[in-house]
Amino acid sequence: MNPKFIKGLLLSSLIAISAQAATWKYAIEESISDVQGVYATKFKEYIEKNSKNKIKIYPYGTLGESVDVMEQSQAGIIEFIDQSPGFTGTLIPEAQAFLLPYVFPENSKSIDNFFKNSKAINEMFPKLYAKKGLTLLKMFPEGAVSITTQKPFYKPEDLNGKKIRVMTSPLLVETYKAFGAVPTPLSWGEVYGSLQTRIIDGQENPMFWIESAKLYEVSKVITDIGHNIFTTAVMANKNFFDSLSKENKQLIQKANKYAFDYILDYQKRIIKKAKDKIKKEKPSIKFVTLSNKQREPFRKAAKDVYKKYIEMTGESGKKILDQMLLDLKEASK
Repeated sequence: MNPKFIKGLLLSSLIAISAQAATWKYAIEESISDVQGVYATKFKEYIEKNSKNKIKIYPYGTLGESVDVMEQSQAGIIEFIDQSPGFTGTLIPEAQAFLLPYVFPENSKSIDNFFKNSKAINEMFPKLYAKKGLTLLKMFPEGAVSITTQKPFYKPEDLNGKKIRVMTSPLLVETYKAFGAVPTPLSWGEVYGSLQTRIIDGQENPMFWIESAKLYEVSKVITDIGHNIFTTAVMANKNFFDSLSKENKQLIQKANKYAFDYILDYQKRIIKKAKDKIKKEKPSIKFVTLSNKQREPFRKAAKDVYKKYIEMTGESGKKILDQMLLDLKEASK
């Protein structure tokens, strides 16, 4: 047999093998044991069980701050990224709709239905993400957001002059202005130290993260005002995803569904677990849940935030928000 033919055959075989088996990088903005880490682990589990491809997960801090990781994702250095609208809001302003206070119901079944079936998520947002070089694969909830402070508060006036850390989202800044506080955008790496040294008076996060990141150690009160849930988005570099075979695209979509179905129940279970652990580790911590009557001034203040959102995003944002409200209404039936 012709040596050149054999060499060509071997080369084409190697190319075929490499095309079938790849190692894909997946960056998250939490630790491997937190909600995003568990989602990524389930995604990895499905991919590796059903193909020759491998997934390497990069927890928060291993590739830099959130802005660094997003730049790497857009450049194609990272294939997959999980990042919340709190950070992508400056890149995709319309995504800040998920940060609007008092949009989501507190009924978990309605929330699940919304994230499964929302037209805004499944049809409208993918087009916006595509313009930024990203393929939106999935959005999912991580639980209700609580606010940690040094003193209890029961009305917006109690927050006057209080510096509350927010993610680097213009809309979150407007939210805490409306709530009476002094919003202070900070990258995640600065939060614990800033609470410890009283540079800031508080911050907001879901309960599991308050426990995982030990934020309760440098806080005295954890308050639930029912204003939001933490939403995050799994994305892929668009050029990478578009270049994949039909089989690999289907594999990735199935892996996301597998991880999504698991995480909906998981994130509910860990809320109580996190709260119990905080109580055990710091018995002096005070948990406060505002009544519906106490929440009314915050709901009223939120109306100004809605106006700011429309100012920031224009007609595109209005269409997104209108569709989300329709989707939520349908999900609550």
